[in-house]
Amino acid sequence: MTPSQIVKFLDQHVVGQDEAKKQLAVAVHTHFRKLALATLDRHEIVKSNVLLIGPTGTGKTLLCETLARALQVPFVTADATSLAQSEYVNDEIEAILQRLIEKAGGDIAKAQRGIVFIDEIDKLKAPAEGGEERQRRGPAGESVQHALLKIMEGAPVKLKDARYIDTASILFICGGAFVGIDEILADTHAFGFISTDDADNQQVLDRLNARVKPTDLFQFGLIPEFAGRLPIVARLAPLSRDMLVRIMTEPRNSIYNQFRAILAADGVELRIEPAVFEQIADLAMEYRVGARSLRGIFEEMLTPALYLVPDHPEVKQVVFNSLFDNPRYIGAAPQR
Repeated sequence: MTPSQIVKFLDQHVVGQDEAKKQLAVAVHTHFRKLALATLDRHEIVKSNVLLIGPTGTGKTLLCETLARALQVPFVTADATSLAQSEYVNDEIEAILQRLIEKAGGDIAKAQRGIVFIDEIDKLKAPAEGGEERQRRGPAGESVQHALLKIMEGAPVKLKDARYIDTASILFICGGAFVGIDEILADTHAFGFISTDDADNQQVLDRLNARVKPTDLFQFGLIPEFAGRLPIVARLAPLSRDMLVRIMTEPRNSIYNQFRAILAADGVELRIEPAVFEQIADLAMEYRVGARSLRGIFEEMLTPALYLVPDHPEVKQVVFNSLFDNPRYIGAAPQR
């Protein structure tokens, strides 16, 4: 798939984040082109793993899952916090690779062309200052970063069944909220790039100024060797109220479409007025966890209807005019 084809597929399932989609699509397309060239010319593969930075609930995991589905490659997710809490980090890393092989149906060659997404990588930060906080969090986070270095760059890993999996072709995508990175960017980008020519493109200059540099990641708490394994950095924007509304309604498998299909199976049409989605989005904005809270609010709203409809075949339509009112049942007036 070309980068534009990848983006078109992502657009069907993920709302917004256009710039991050483009960066991710180009990175993945280039990665698999490298693999193809290496197979033909026997060149060494120099991987460009990816770092996704964005607030919680902005779609980092969803982007990676959808990407793997588009490319039809094995995909697994891991949690950096769990790795940091484990006494046996190398065993946990081996378990991640074992799951990748399972997703590939036991085919190691297929698994070696898969994608591994490691979330909450920012929780591995080593605090800049000493003291109790560094004793509590620093060493564990740093040790996990060191443990991940080898497989992210590419190395044969021996599994418990004595087989080997080579991680040189596996694409690693890391994600995290990186709370506080904007303050670091404000300091390091205070002067920015100075335009020396009237013909300089201001959009290009703005993009360069907004770019997260390796030194910013060092200052945040990633060790230089680990940050160096993540040369491509894409930022996801916080979700606006409008984006939250679109998330509920536009994607092919949106939550609205899912429940319309569920009720349609009982011969019932579900109709939700536009104002209701805006009310749900307003509530989700207050929770400050991005799109994660949408499903809970939506399902809580639908619970009375989902409870009642199966026992009342005479109901043909359920209409929601407000998040704060009971739904209207058309075709009958069942007791509630």
